[in-house]
Amino acid sequence: MTDAQGSLMSTYSRLPVTFVKGEGASLWDADGRQYLDAMSGIAVCSLGHARREVADAISEQAHTLMHTSNVFCIANQEALGQKLCALSGLERVFFANSGAEANEAAIKLARLYGHKKGIECPVIAVMEHSFHGRTLATLTATGNARIQAGFGPLLEGFVRLPYGDIEALAQLFAGNPDVVAVLVEPVQGEGGVHVLPQGYLEQARALCDTHDALLMLDEIQTGMCRTGRWFAFQHTGIRPDVMTLAKALGNGMPIGACLAAGKAADIFAPGNHGSTFGGNPLACRAGLAVVAVMEENNLAAQAELLGVYLQEQLRARLADVSGVRAVRGLGLMLGIELERDCAELVKQALVQGLLINVTAGNVVRLLPPLVISMAEADRIIATVSELVRRFLEEKNE
Repeated sequence: MTDAQGSLMSTYSRLPVTFVKGEGASLWDADGRQYLDAMSGIAVCSLGHARREVADAISEQAHTLMHTSNVFCIANQEALGQKLCALSGLERVFFANSGAEANEAAIKLARLYGHKKGIECPVIAVMEHSFHGRTLATLTATGNARIQAGFGPLLEGFVRLPYGDIEALAQLFAGNPDVVAVLVEPVQGEGGVHVLPQGYLEQARALCDTHDALLMLDEIQTGMCRTGRWFAFQHTGIRPDVMTLAKALGNGMPIGACLAAGKAADIFAPGNHGSTFGGNPLACRAGLAVVAVMEENNLAAQAELLGVYLQEQLRARLADVSGVRAVRGLGLMLGIELERDCAELVKQALVQGLLINVTAGNVVRLLPPLVISMAEADRIIATVSELVRRFLEEKNE
């Protein structure tokens, strides 16, 4: 640890590299070595690093007006809100600074919805192995006992169900009239890149309608073209009541959003929720630039095409490797599940000049920028498949 690092709280186990420059899907460290980024800052830099249109928008806005207050009208916020509503089919937006804050807004919205219905202790259904943030409310909603440890007592009002089990959700509704919302990720990122079974969201939508509950989707990782659609729910025919966004919305500029529609759209009133920095002119200008680049370059289609290619190629190359359980994902959100923990692959990939991530202990997670070239995709495939093959063969010896 350097003297400078010693001034920081020990909340991260950092890898021994410091990046000083980025361009597209590449990063350069302090020694001038180039790396291919297959993480995108964990699904944040979907347009790649130092995207000119976003950098120019941030610079221009910073020289014009960075911040006022939500006490006043903010033109960029209104424009970004209108754009997100048009793209999603939802109706209202609250802007925050992060995914955790966006999910906090959704949780508060669901509880207020329940109280307005006369429910004293509203219950939100959440899922095993989920991840929704590290504030106390979002930590409680998260299905990971390891990261909850030491922070009790956690909040009441959450019931945890198996991910993708529609029968468990139906039984919960049948037995508990206080359930006011269901909070679910269309694809679990931190939980191991698990995709909801086909038909689950449609059935969950029907159950929520029957029981007058809110269907709330955490699209913080899946949103903004990552899965091959603007939002993952658009792979189905349903519309959620609430959807949360962050990560790729700012391409590195901190911004989050909680969108609502229908019976959820008008729950919040002045004084119910707020944010000092949320939706300021600078963050929303970045968001507008991101949306424009994604639209102009049809990056949802790009993510779908390359996602299929990566899955097919990785499956083919790893088909004969003992110890590979599955290659799965949606769009450019992919996971390779192994039979054993494989965190050491992150450092091995770093030596090869590739940035990857391991989540849930035994899942290699790939979240490359949506703008990667076919040559960069092929390099990811070749490097990852060789690393996985070597790792498993060595462990089996």
